[in-house]
Amino acid sequence: MLPHFDVDGFVSTTLAEDLGDGGDITSAAVIPAEARFTGVMDTREDIVVAGLGLAAAFFRKLDPDVVIEPLAEDGEQVAAGTALLRLRGRARAMLTAERSALNTVQHLSGIATLTRTYVDAIAGTGAILLDTRKTIPGLRALEKYATATGGAHNHRMGLWDAAMIKDNHVAVAGGIAAAVSRAVAAGIERIIVEVDRLDQIEPALGAGATHLLLDNMAPTTLREGVGMVAGRVPTEASGGVRLETIRAIAESGVSYVSVGRLTQSAPAADIGLDFTIE
Repeated sequence: MLPHFDVDGFVSTTLAEDLGDGGDITSAAVIPAEARFTGVMDTREDIVVAGLGLAAAFFRKLDPDVVIEPLAEDGEQVAAGTALLRLRGRARAMLTAERSALNTVQHLSGIATLTRTYVDAIAGTGAILLDTRKTIPGLRALEKYATATGGAHNHRMGLWDAAMIKDNHVAVAGGIAAAVSRAVAAGIERIIVEVDRLDQIEPALGAGATHLLLDNMAPTTLREGVGMVAGRVPTEASGGVRLETIRAIAESGVSYVSVGRLTQSAPAADIGLDFTIE
């Protein structure tokens, strides 16, 4: 599910944060050691599912013998009331892992659900939705997994996989052409350049930009910019994109639309977990 992410490390660290030095004192005091639970995780609203494998990892960490039956798949669009996961195992372990598992699935499913809403809003325009680096520190791989699950494409994963020359870089370098030329001279293959004026397009392209980010431009200006680029490099619209504006932006002809709020502003999905004693 996440080949370059340390799932076991994430699960261990998250549980350690919750358990502290004393462990789950409530479950230890109240729940008999031999008690067993059957539980069903379900959604109370329409969602796009994301993170079920991570939820399972929390329960397996504390009860290696837990029996887990997936009832939905990541990326699946399900209605309110749909059961997502059924599990059976040691009651104490399941109660201890419950909050961490739910928090993760709620957060990631919320991102995936919001992302799908934006993807649906630009369907048929030819534009592709991108996420951004505006993620919670330490959770980028998970949040970008969730946006991809919702139908977006991952933009840069970090500062290492493409150059992105923005206004501050340009100011220090002495101009767009100078900044781009330095990136080219450094041997960087992917050079994304942010432009906020149409007169910056030709200097950026002439110096070797491979991707133009048209920042905070109205749809009419975007359309003009796309015409100037004339297909020489991909174009991306960014800056203040909202659900009510993204369709008009996408219809300008840009290759991509990037949206920071996919990870910045997604509400947690309403997902619960109910247990019964065996």
